[in-house]
Amino acid sequence: MPIQFLQRGRAASACSRRFRHIAFALPLAAGLACLPAEAQTGDALHHPEEGDNAITVTGVRQSYRGDFAMREIPQAITQIDAETLQQNNILRLTDALDMNASVVRQNTLGGLWDSFAVRGFAGDENMPSGYLVNGFNAGRGFGGQRDVAGIERVDVLKGPSAALMGRGEPGGTINLVTKQAEIGRTFGSGALQFGSYDRFRVDADANLALTGGITARLIGYYEKGDTFRDHVEQKRWGFLPSIGIALGEKTRLTYDFEWTRVEVPFDRGIVVLDNDFHTVPRSRFLGEPGDGDTVARATSHQLRLEHQFNDDWSLLVGASHRDTLLTGFSSDAETVASRQTLYRDGHSLSRQRRSRRYDAEHNVARAEIAGSFETGALRHRVLIGGDFDHFRYDNYFTRFRPPLLSSSPSDQAAYVIDIDDPAYGRYPLPATTVTTNRLDSQRSFGFYVQDQIELTDRLQIRVGGRYDNLTLEVENRLLAVPSRFNDRKFSRFSPQAGIVYALSKPISLYAAYGQGYRANVGADFHNAIFDPETSESIEVGAKLMALGGALTGTLSVYQLTKDNVLASDANNPGFSVAIGKARSRGAELDINGHLSGDVDVMLSYAYTDAEARSRVLDPNYSFQINPGDPLINIPRHNLNMQVAKHFTIGDREAQLGAGLQYVGKRSGETGTDFMLPAHRLVRLFGNIQLIDEVELFGTVSNLFNAEWYASSYAAMWVQPGTPRTATVGLRARF
Repeated sequence: MPIQFLQRGRAASACSRRFRHIAFALPLAAGLACLPAEAQTGDALHHPEEGDNAITVTGVRQSYRGDFAMREIPQAITQIDAETLQQNNILRLTDALDMNASVVRQNTLGGLWDSFAVRGFAGDENMPSGYLVNGFNAGRGFGGQRDVAGIERVDVLKGPSAALMGRGEPGGTINLVTKQAEIGRTFGSGALQFGSYDRFRVDADANLALTGGITARLIGYYEKGDTFRDHVEQKRWGFLPSIGIALGEKTRLTYDFEWTRVEVPFDRGIVVLDNDFHTVPRSRFLGEPGDGDTVARATSHQLRLEHQFNDDWSLLVGASHRDTLLTGFSSDAETVASRQTLYRDGHSLSRQRRSRRYDAEHNVARAEIAGSFETGALRHRVLIGGDFDHFRYDNYFTRFRPPLLSSSPSDQAAYVIDIDDPAYGRYPLPATTVTTNRLDSQRSFGFYVQDQIELTDRLQIRVGGRYDNLTLEVENRLLAVPSRFNDRKFSRFSPQAGIVYALSKPISLYAAYGQGYRANVGADFHNAIFDPETSESIEVGAKLMALGGALTGTLSVYQLTKDNVLASDANNPGFSVAIGKARSRGAELDINGHLSGDVDVMLSYAYTDAEARSRVLDPNYSFQINPGDPLINIPRHNLNMQVAKHFTIGDREAQLGAGLQYVGKRSGETGTDFMLPAHRLVRLFGNIQLIDEVELFGTVSNLFNAEWYASSYAAMWVQPGTPRTATVGLRARF
């Protein structure tokens, strides 16, 4: 059956599935609105912090955190709040994570998924990076790069927290706190903006109090425009409502729905020949416009119930379901030298043609009890919880590949494009054949417990652990029965421990140790299921809170080790190979605060030394990975800093700010000496109130139009960074 027909049939199936999601979501929302509820003055949960500036957390209690002040937690945690996102007019999660130096960009599959490393470790290069949503493991799948619409705050939870998180990377976990319906209030905002390359965007956020105890928050966005890349236009939209119901003064039910879509051509970026980053202009598209858009869709539901038994004990129960689907064709540079004409004549680029259908379904259920009690003179604050996680990934991949140069192929046979003078559509689009048709399934359940004990007014210790039970199944439909089926089971207990000492009122010291356990997705080219990743982490640091809580900071030093690390199998796209052990160690400094003179400051610096610790020979490419080789896309030095000044013009409020990002040089290809150069990016932002509740805002990114490179997979697949861009818009509130 032709692949085109298969995609049409599967697209129709996906369309039917999306309508089922909508049919489920709308009656559920209506049914929730009919539930009886007592009036409640608000849904804010107040957790007292040190100093005069207390922090009020709106919405549900912080999962995995318990009732702790930030300085009591033996772990480095930083937050990228809504104000920072709005100041810089950040629209994607990838750009938001740039604000923290501990997080760096990785290969994003041509800009079609989120991929990042925390403290040097990124996970599987063939999969998008996972993250939490409101404490739930709900970020897996292929829904395109996450838009920040609907995000209230991004938590970067660094360090050895896997004893609770379970299946995260040892370097840290990203938790997205979404904008929750705020019960009993009606307010909203809307923005309209225009930017470089004819980009247009509109978004809206309306919190509507329907009754005394029921509130709906409706969030949506639409974006369309060109990009700096030739022949690459994009369209994105999303609808992300939230319904909050007060089931009495101590109980809250929250339902969140997500429905998003991204349409953009698959774009592998530029080629770099002989380390010349000016081989082609950064705007040159080396794919094929005739391939059309790659489309990524996501539909999800999340339901959470929180109950406060009394001042000491609370319960959080919830479940989530997420479907994602990514489909499309692409034409990409061939990466193997023995098939690449470009290495012979310097201008004829041999290309592959591929199609993808990545269909994933993710179900999560979890429950957590948090509370405190005393045994004699000791105070205990405990977290006890469990979760179930089922991830199902249907991978259908086809490919055309140019023949070996030894066969003297014609330009048409090698699917060549001239990088100096590209003629798109010169040859018929090559037919592809199936290389991957596989169903991966992961089922896991885990239980965790944590107890933080106050030994004295100054000294606290934390002990805990997590038990995980994993079942991994792979069905390779290209193999004969029964060899096509494979399954394995694993289980493990992962301990954690920490200590916090209040040296003085503004300064506390901490240390932490933890182990982690995470299943690797899929199997290698021979259908062998990978062993899970295991990790060990140690961290020490100091936390500062000064100026009555207006200025906070964390200084930390860490070392992480990881076994059973995967890397992409370059000779078999869509598959991975095990490369053994890796280690990352480094130091970080994060400072955030509000200074006298109405000035906001933010500083984030990270030194990261991440390297392979095993010796691996790739038989297809004849390159050697040696202990000490740097991990791909991880810079040693990374810095992001920002200053913003609030002032008035007449009686109108205004703000002006500037930021600087520095990213050091880093490896651009595993097992070779190809390096991406360092870059410095300067940004400006500002806003002014035109009339009451209406403001004009603007941003300029990459002010000095620096040439930079976001990430790389190989010298043939390098993602150039965006040139100078400007945005201007209007935002209104009610």
